[in-house]
Amino acid sequence: MHFAEAGEGDPILLLHGWPQHHYMWHKVIERLAGRYRLIAPDLRGCGWTDAPEDGYDGETFARDQVALLDALELDRANVLGHDWGGWTALLLGLRYPQRVERLLVCNAPHPWPRLHPRLAVQMPMSLYAAMNAAPGLGTLGHRTGLMVRTVLRLGAAGDPFSDEEIATYTDRLREPARARGMSKLYRYYHRVVGEAVRGRFRDERLAAPTVLLFGKRDRAINYRIVDAPLARHADDMAVEFVTDAGHFIVDERPDLVSDRALAHFSAP
Repeated sequence: MHFAEAGEGDPILLLHGWPQHHYMWHKVIERLAGRYRLIAPDLRGCGWTDAPEDGYDGETFARDQVALLDALELDRANVLGHDWGGWTALLLGLRYPQRVERLLVCNAPHPWPRLHPRLAVQMPMSLYAAMNAAPGLGTLGHRTGLMVRTVLRLGAAGDPFSDEEIATYTDRLREPARARGMSKLYRYYHRVVGEAVRGRFRDERLAAPTVLLFGKRDRAINYRIVDAPLARHADDMAVEFVTDAGHFIVDERPDLVSDRALAHFSAP
């Protein structure tokens, strides 16, 4: 596993989403390095971490992070995650509560979706996920770079990505093993969404204090999915909607994300 590290103090694990890698946190790292020890790994198959043939699911991603904490001799950490990194953060909190202090999750769904008729609009929003999961097509979309470039250009509110940033994300996922791994990850996506709707996580409770920060202009995940009563599922979980941000809220509003991280992770 490859990771970047900066700063000193209480540890924060920074978990990126698709189709990015650890570099997505660079603006947040600049703002937090004076207060915290920041550890930004590349998830399995992403960036410069190995891309094995299997293990492209949230549960394995969570186990990978526990192994990283063990290797760094860290008993516990705060966790800040976006997209797949946010989902991984939530599973860390559910499955390994002894390793997590607090969670800040950005534009990722929690595992207790609220069923609502207006969620039908989510179906066309999820087209990219279906294409990623399709055998052959998903791998091809990554190897050509077309899928990654399109999502980064059209999925953000505004234009937060430089050409160089898009190139570094695109180029890493062109490798055949990584392209196959990301396609497998989105097959897991479809499986776990169905399981969550059927109540797989109904009896699991989140103990770590958690903030879910969600840009309402997200074109990949409808904000109504996370707008649900959470008291019966979490001891302390708040949802904050950001009206002027989209899916890539960390790149669009690094100032806001950093401020929320400072406030949440320093709370008594």
